Amino acid sequence: MHRYARLVSLVLAGLVTAGAPALAQKTLQTVKGRGHVFCGVSQGLPGFSTPDAKGNWSGFDVDFCKAVAAATLGSADKVKFVPLSAKERFTALQSGEVDVLSRNTTWTLSRDTALGLTFAGVTYYDGQGFMARRKLGVKSAKELNGATVCANAGTTTELNVADYFRSHGMQYKLVTFEKSDDAFAAYVKGRCDVYTTDQSGLYAQRVRLDDPDQHVILPEIISKEPLGPAVRHGDDAWFAVVKWTLFALINAEELGVTAANAQQMRTDSKNPEVRRLLGSEGDAGKSLGLDADWALRAVQAVGNYGEMFERNLGAGSPLKIARNVNALWTKGGILYAPPVR
Repeated sequence: MHRYARLVSLVLAGLVTAGAPALAQKTLQTVKGRGHVFCGVSQGLPGFSTPDAKGNWSGFDVDFCKAVAAATLGSADKVKFVPLSAKERFTALQSGEVDVLSRNTTWTLSRDTALGLTFAGVTYYDGQGFMARRKLGVKSAKELNGATVCANAGTTTELNVADYFRSHGMQYKLVTFEKSDDAFAAYVKGRCDVYTTDQSGLYAQRVRLDDPDQHVILPEIISKEPLGPAVRHGDDAWFAVVKWTLFALINAEELGVTAANAQQMRTDSKNPEVRRLLGSEGDAGKSLGLDADWALRAVQAVGNYGEMFERNLGAGSPLKIARNVNALWTKGGILYAPPVR
């Protein structure tokens, strides 16, 4: 659908007002008045955002939006999910169709400066990789000279592939698709030799295969892909809410605050950091335009960052992805959040 026609259809559907971009600084006010957060997610990526047969969404990116809704509106149920392709995701945020984009999106300089968006942090540190059929006999991406590569259009994936093959003096043929599922389906049907996307996406797609063991994820990581939520540029109040919801979930894990014990720790903890985070001391909520229990509700809704990770991506999920660099800085990773004070 043409960009203008798409925006008009959204206005008529009541999903966005014609003046949404001009009212960028009023997102928090708009969300509170509307009573729902509109969250842009992928069209279906296991572990990150997937709808069931009844249209109920689950996943890591989905849980983050639920946390934002709980912090802002008092309930994790007050969020509506808008599935977006890689190509249309930025237009949807720019136009006001969604309030926050939580769609395994890489934070880059050009996106942060030229698209009218602002990234609110990193939820998952990722890197691009390749998956190939085991029978191909390939053990390294350096053996892919002349390969046909399936990828998702409108992503950093295309640029990274071009950089990697050029830097290694290799030839390749790129076949792109607007939807990631279509790119992966083409790989499954044999239209290409390898499929490339972020490694988390490779694991997510691999579990869908009839015989996952017949497909190998090659060892090379060819890029840095810091994935995180984005909001419209210029809306400092909403940016702060989304950013500090993420920081609250990370700090909660570091402080041992869980979905199960958050209420008790709010009352009983003598740790000033815990008390400030959970609202029994200080006025962090007021400075965000929220009440004192904003972080408490976020953690109760989805758990701390570690709980959210393990349930959707880690040991408690079909993906079984190790934390690695996504572990807390106190546990060998690089995950770190500023203090609430």
